[in-house]
Amino acid sequence: MKNAVGRKMSLLLVLLLSFTMVLSACGGGGNTPKSEPPANTGGNNQGAANEGSSNENLSPLELALKGEYKGTKVTMFGPFVDADQVKFESSIKEFEEKTGIDIQYEGSKEFEATINIRVDGGNAPDIADFPQPGLLASIAKTGKVIDLTNILDQDKLKANYNQSWLDMGTMDGKDGKILAGIWNRSNVKSLVWYPKKQFEEAGYKIPETWDEMMALTEQIAKDGDPAWSIGIESGAATGWTATDWVEDIMLRTTTPENYDKWVNGELPFTSPEVKRAVEIMSDIWMNKDYVYGGTKSIVTTAFGDAPAPMFTDPPKAWFHRQGNFITSFFPETAKVDEDYDWFYLPSIDEEYGKPVLVAGDIYAMFNDRPEVRAVMEFFTTGESIKTWVQSGGVIAPMNDASLDWYSSESDRRMAKLVQDASTLRFDGSDLMPGKVGAGTFWKGMTDYVSGTASLDDALKQIQSGWDN
Repeated sequence: MKNAVGRKMSLLLVLLLSFTMVLSACGGGGNTPKSEPPANTGGNNQGAANEGSSNENLSPLELALKGEYKGTKVTMFGPFVDADQVKFESSIKEFEEKTGIDIQYEGSKEFEATINIRVDGGNAPDIADFPQPGLLASIAKTGKVIDLTNILDQDKLKANYNQSWLDMGTMDGKDGKILAGIWNRSNVKSLVWYPKKQFEEAGYKIPETWDEMMALTEQIAKDGDPAWSIGIESGAATGWTATDWVEDIMLRTTTPENYDKWVNGELPFTSPEVKRAVEIMSDIWMNKDYVYGGTKSIVTTAFGDAPAPMFTDPPKAWFHRQGNFITSFFPETAKVDEDYDWFYLPSIDEEYGKPVLVAGDIYAMFNDRPEVRAVMEFFTTGESIKTWVQSGGVIAPMNDASLDWYSSESDRRMAKLVQDASTLRFDGSDLMPGKVGAGTFWKGMTDYVSGTASLDDALKQIQSGWDN
């Protein structure tokens, strides 16, 4: 009886082995989940089976372009809505058509309030777009953001980005520093706008240094006009324009490391470095001969209305420092490169080179699948934002974004400014905790400019945001 059972078991094993061999010969039997295909296998497209060995060296993006991930979906969540969402979706359309990957983008005006809930609830999107890197930094510390150091080719990143962009994407993770995100869309802030035609007719020259700019400011005052138009009124956000000025001057008067310490709360507002920056700003802001409407008008002038004196004929003011978004507030009939132009807010201390203050969007990855890697790699290329660049109003931070894509000479020079910057730093108040960056910093600067607080008292008031 025992031998009979043994013979039956042997026969059964032989049959099972034979069946398995038949399946293998037919190429069947794969049990890999469809949602997790291996990253470097042969492609699904015709002929890919003959390219298996060469595909082993292809990146996820290259595999995607060969059709490897056709039919897959990548979810993305961010703040782009309305016109911005249309422009974003237009910028990824060709990639989706070429690869067959469906990027399902969800835009929300409540992104900042929602992303934490989704991540904490285990419902994170595959990719999220953060307009405020400080928010990403807080999530990165939880260990829920995927480190891109071993996801993306670091040599390619270094070749395609100014090192400062990579530094700004490197954040504290749960167990040390990680590359928490990559930059895609950016805006430039270190710009001084002016009425080009009248400026040239007046015989004024673009200042190359801060001293030259101050000398020109004085010359324009002697010619009968205040040089600057400034306004910081913005409802509950009144004061933010002043913070941008301080940030730009900080980058020109102290080291990038000190700027980072200041943003992180390690260099107090009451320090000599910060006080000096505000004092330099005050040389313009607190001189009634230099500001249209005088110093007190700064607090009551809406930031969007501030450029208006530049567009009267003749101009009532000649300079307005603001990011590239401000052109949306210029008269509709005003033409860039003709009626208005910009120059770089000059350096102050030569040792700090040519720094540029920027804002922008940083993309982070929460789920690691081959198709998500492919999309993230795509976002490191200028091609991913090409159509948006061509429509105007944004700057591509990638070096492979051709300057020919920009629709105006103004935008081209802006992109070149970012590419050539000695130091790039993100808007500091956006990086600080909200109670400081969007709290005491805004209010303290407003109180100082309005005259209700001395400079020392205002700086102490701002610092209290960190201490409380």
